[in-house]
Amino acid sequence: MSFRISVGGAAADAVRASVPALVSDRVASGITAKNPALWGPEAEAEAAVRLGWTESVAVSRPLVAEIEELRAILQARGVTQIALAGMGGSSLAPEVITRTAGVTLTVLDATDPGQVLAALNDNLAGTALVVSSKSGSTVETDSQRRVFERAYRAIGIDPAERIVVVTDPGSPLEASAREAGYSVFNADPTVGGRYSALTAFGLVPAGLAGVDVGALLDEAESVALALAVDSPENPGLVLGAAIAATNPRRNKLAIVSDGTPIVGFADWVEQLIAESTGKLGTGILPVVLELDAPELAEALPDVQLVRVVADAGTALFDDSGDEIRVSGTLGAQFLVWEYATVVAGRLLGINPFDQPDVESAKIATRGLLDARPAPEPAAFITDGIEVRGTPHVIGAASDLASAIDALLEELGPEGYVAVQAYVDRLALPELADIRNKLAALSKRPVTFGWGPRFLHSTGQFHKGGPATAVYLQILATPAEDLDIPERPFTFGQLIQAQASGDASVLAEHARPVLTLTLTQPKENISTLFQALA
Repeated sequence: MSFRISVGGAAADAVRASVPALVSDRVASGITAKNPALWGPEAEAEAAVRLGWTESVAVSRPLVAEIEELRAILQARGVTQIALAGMGGSSLAPEVITRTAGVTLTVLDATDPGQVLAALNDNLAGTALVVSSKSGSTVETDSQRRVFERAYRAIGIDPAERIVVVTDPGSPLEASAREAGYSVFNADPTVGGRYSALTAFGLVPAGLAGVDVGALLDEAESVALALAVDSPENPGLVLGAAIAATNPRRNKLAIVSDGTPIVGFADWVEQLIAESTGKLGTGILPVVLELDAPELAEALPDVQLVRVVADAGTALFDDSGDEIRVSGTLGAQFLVWEYATVVAGRLLGINPFDQPDVESAKIATRGLLDARPAPEPAAFITDGIEVRGTPHVIGAASDLASAIDALLEELGPEGYVAVQAYVDRLALPELADIRNKLAALSKRPVTFGWGPRFLHSTGQFHKGGPATAVYLQILATPAEDLDIPERPFTFGQLIQAQASGDASVLAEHARPVLTLTLTQPKENISTLFQALA
């Protein structure tokens, strides 16, 4: 089999306790047969139109030849690289596919003007842009498309020779794209974005960039039969039970890449599980860790460790350690984790196909873009870092270090810290180092997300999951802004509105928020790190 799993400790106990009922209830064969009743009556209507991913290998086969044909056409037009405008599952799956294959793909799931400008200034004439959006109305993707269209025209290139669109049939984007003469791939409308890795959303940008996506489908197909069988060894049932049925529940899932050849897989798993399970006050929070993460030395009772390894071995149960170990090819991993996630949804008693709390942040953002009010004054400024936040955090603070201390004091015994970095991640990659520093300081799990990318990933969990987190927002004053054609706002205003909108919704949910704006980002990061020492 192209996928292996080994469980020990609490995860093994969960598998032994829960999998027999999943087998007797015929959950695996029910998922494969697209039975929408598996998640209860409240989820049935949504599930009835969201199980197409179980057939994605077969449905996507014809795409392989179409992608190869278009790739040859683009190469004949002088295209040497692919950029992708997409958010959430539309960007994270192609990113892990191409990184694992060692193929270059510029992933533009950002609204920081510096990051957008970097993509525009990187061999634009030789770049084709894939625009991926199920609804066709995603503000980030729409804005990125608009500036690329203008940039192509400015250098004398017809956008129709460079832009490829992936969207659901009947979406506004499909209609406008076909009218403009763009190449269009229709995705399966019965597949939600986070389950779309093996559909056009995952395959088109990766295949155009040069990945053998037919081989990826072969990898998934190799495990499909094992996932469909109602058996105690079914890897989807085992993994789903291991991550969702521990007693007491370990609702933080620490994911560590430890020898696997797959690159960046935990980021894809993070959005799949967080957005699928984080609702109704419950859920499983993925925490992406490196091998040197402080959490691994803490033995935290609410954290379940998953190691993605080169070979998990042939023994299902391994009680020599208290962890889950998985290995396998990328295509197989995609399909197994999708099955496991919906199994976890059944065990948690939630609908794994909706995202009821995502829209609130979008509404708040739209309101701010329409009004474009003056920025809220900073509570105080320390060495060029503007400090804002919810009253309980700011009221107890007089400088940067005390503001961070006040935020962490809001942490409970089952809490976690969520870092939300609305900055140019290409220009400021070192900011990600704050995750380990906060974990060492707080002795609790810390998640790190680049904004607005995380809004399409862990954003649902932040509002719909357990109310145990504290939130550190980090913004940066852009060196240069970029206007958006036929829109009354710029990219700088857009990312500011996204951060402020999400902060306001979190505050409405009584979540503690500390917002730091770096006016001189490179210098301010050093100051920030010193405050954490």
